[in-house]
Amino acid sequence: MTLWGGVFSQPTDDAVRRLNDSLRFDWRLYDADITGSLAWADALSQAGVLTPAERDRIAAGLERVRAEFMEGTFAAAPGDEDIHTAVERRLAELIGPVAGKLHTGRSRNDQVATDLLLWLLSAQRRIVDHVCALGAVLLRQAERHLDTAMPGYTHFQPAQPITAAHWWLNHFWPLTRDVERLERAADAWRARCPLGSGALAGTPYPIDRQALAERLGFTAPSHNSLDAVADRDHAAEFLFCLSLIGVHLSRLAEDLIVFANPSFGFIRLDERYSTGSSLMPQKRNPDPLELARGKSARLIGHLAGLLVALKGLPSGYNKDLQEDKEPLFDAVDTLDALFPPVIGLVNTLVLVPERMRAALDPAMLATDLADYFVTRGVPFREAHALAGRAVKLAEARGVSLSELSAEDLATISDQTGDDVARVFDFDAAIARRAAFGGAGETEAQLARAQAWLARRRIAAPE
Repeated sequence: MTLWGGVFSQPTDDAVRRLNDSLRFDWRLYDADITGSLAWADALSQAGVLTPAERDRIAAGLERVRAEFMEGTFAAAPGDEDIHTAVERRLAELIGPVAGKLHTGRSRNDQVATDLLLWLLSAQRRIVDHVCALGAVLLRQAERHLDTAMPGYTHFQPAQPITAAHWWLNHFWPLTRDVERLERAADAWRARCPLGSGALAGTPYPIDRQALAERLGFTAPSHNSLDAVADRDHAAEFLFCLSLIGVHLSRLAEDLIVFANPSFGFIRLDERYSTGSSLMPQKRNPDPLELARGKSARLIGHLAGLLVALKGLPSGYNKDLQEDKEPLFDAVDTLDALFPPVIGLVNTLVLVPERMRAALDPAMLATDLADYFVTRGVPFREAHALAGRAVKLAEARGVSLSELSAEDLATISDQTGDDVARVFDFDAAIARRAAFGGAGETEAQLARAQAWLARRRIAAPE
């Protein structure tokens, strides 16, 4: 069975069929395709194209086809060009010629555009759940380490003291943006149901497209039928969202890889989330994290590939748009496979607070020394220079910054008081940064993060 061919006198060449046919990957759209067809059958009935009896017979047949897919008993046939052909062919086998009425006023162009949007909306919800589950275990770790001091880094150089909770939360907030970005995108996608656009010019039948859109969970139909069948902005937006999630996972992974290295020793990974070396018995490799870092490149590649495929297309549907599905399916598969081990790894790893504190260097308090001078009336630019001279003096003497006496610092500035020693307290330095979002208000920040997650009713896995 083919959905076209009346004007052709010769069959399609086998090599063309192998290139053209897409059932091997677009079978995933079966649920969306059948859901869209059920809504279309109902719309045709409302328009007087199908009788209620015909609509009901088609609906019953479509549900039987859906059940075959769900049970794994659906059998493809040689002529099944794509998921749409396969479903309609099987429907005809089940209910006879009335199945041929289902495609009235509809094209595979608006059909696949609708299927893809429905699939994306479903996949979007699953990805949001993954992201929130990772966020939950990050918050669990943060709760345990509100008072654990550690170095903070800029340019990957020791910079200022922070808490481990503040560091964990720095990986949590990007995930909230990922979720909110996906939620905003999904709201926009729901406002442009393509079904009823036909091949490009719309349908000649009196279809209530607003009611059709609402039945499928959309808020409105697409505005322009020519645009609707070619629009793949949602595919690119989804791949961008997934790529950025991949980037955030990669940055988390990089921190964990570095901190788990024995040279740092800030983190111990659970053995269930490490692998070994075939040659070196002592090795414990953070392979899940390295794969998280590597697979972000895969996601970015899918986004770039789709954008390149879209950029030169003329108006209307073009077969190039078949290239939207495999990158989308693979991107979702990639994150489906990646999130569980990353979540498990973060949930089971153990921080080593003593190693974190041991890595704190009094030189990280140079800014606090500058701030001390500011409190005594010195302009910050001058105070910055004074603190720099103090660091240089400590280096010249081969001592730490905190080992300089008040008398030593007085040689740098007459604004040095006997209370200057209070500057060199890591915990106090952290506490001083209590402005909103700072390392000194981490407890309140954690409460805000927990409230954000609670609104999505996601709990951390055990």
